[in-house]
Amino acid sequence: MREQRLQEEWDRTPLLSRKCGQELSPVLQTPPRLHALAKGMMALGLGGVVAGLIWAPETVRAHWLLLSFFGVSLGLAGTLFIALQFVTGAGWSVALRRVPEAMAWLLPVAGAALLAGLIAWPEFYPWTADDYYPHSEWKRLWLQRPFFLARAAIYVVLWSALALPLILHSRRQDDDANFSHTVASRRWSALFLIVFGITIWLASYDWLMSRDPDWVSTVYGVYNFAGLFTAGLATQILLVIWLRRLGPFRNVLTEKHLHDLGKLLFAMSTFWAYLWYCQYMLIWYVNNPEETPYYIQRLQGAWQPLFIANVVLNWVIPFCVLLSSAAKRHPKVLVNVSLVVLAGRWLDLYLMILPEENGFATVVVAVAMTLGALGLYFVVFCHGLAQAALVPINDPYLMAPPKRGQDL
Repeated sequence: MREQRLQEEWDRTPLLSRKCGQELSPVLQTPPRLHALAKGMMALGLGGVVAGLIWAPETVRAHWLLLSFFGVSLGLAGTLFIALQFVTGAGWSVALRRVPEAMAWLLPVAGAALLAGLIAWPEFYPWTADDYYPHSEWKRLWLQRPFFLARAAIYVVLWSALALPLILHSRRQDDDANFSHTVASRRWSALFLIVFGITIWLASYDWLMSRDPDWVSTVYGVYNFAGLFTAGLATQILLVIWLRRLGPFRNVLTEKHLHDLGKLLFAMSTFWAYLWYCQYMLIWYVNNPEETPYYIQRLQGAWQPLFIANVVLNWVIPFCVLLSSAAKRHPKVLVNVSLVVLAGRWLDLYLMILPEENGFATVVVAVAMTLGALGLYFVVFCHGLAQAALVPINDPYLMAPPKRGQDL
């Protein structure tokens, strides 16, 4: 019934009114200097990989996994945001939808990089050694390298394949203003949510937890989902505010949009903290010998301040700063909190992967590779955003595009 009412209202909307929003939706033109800077960062990252393979190969392997998984996470977070908006019938985020759509372009790029790392460095996972004997027959069967690589490829292909229809239907609706694209997107979104819920749980266990194959945690998959979506929201906030300052979103992004995004970031950060506490508290309380070494290792020596900083960056700072409604509406506050959250997500993944220390070379290679990955992801995002108008002008939730200066 709801879709029928929406269809009837959409049919009554004059075609001229549907298309008059095109002037508010220019295609992105990235500033040349910024584009050149991103390419320079990519070159620096490539140089860091080459140098690291000579002086700090363990660092290269660890950060390749970290940064490629980070990129896949951002792509998944963008697709997840779109899917959630469709299945819930949300209209507030339609004007900003092209940003998470562009983030979804990271899935095949970062996914391909992740698969390349898994293929190139089997020794990064202890269970690939000939002398490793798992505690159970099930784990031995699950951690077979051909099966492991096949699963990884299936995850990436499924995610990319399910994100593509959401993007294509959104683009086609701009051209033909057909309501059927919204209906189809809602169905694809429901399918994506089902597949995502299962595969991100398995992928987290495969790619991250199996770095320590004897450790177990029943909330690990959900914990990674919370970190993934929190970082994705922080990235989306940074990008929409950047587009507003650049000009294209000046008449699109409002305080209401910022407030809604800020509330989501606040809520997901707290959800992440809840799961972090559940995982840590239960392992500490039960004190099983197969679980406690994971935390004992991260609470000793130089790892301890990083362990504490992880909680501060991912929850304490966002929670304290975003408590007030005014903070959630302030662009500078949201930018600063989002940067903190992204740094916290990087640190969280770093502590999960736990690379070996190699001195000064480790820091140089890590910084170079991180900057290179940021440059690559920015170029991919800009490419994805430049494929269509910045506002989905023929979406039924934007049936009467506003005049210049009004809120969408």
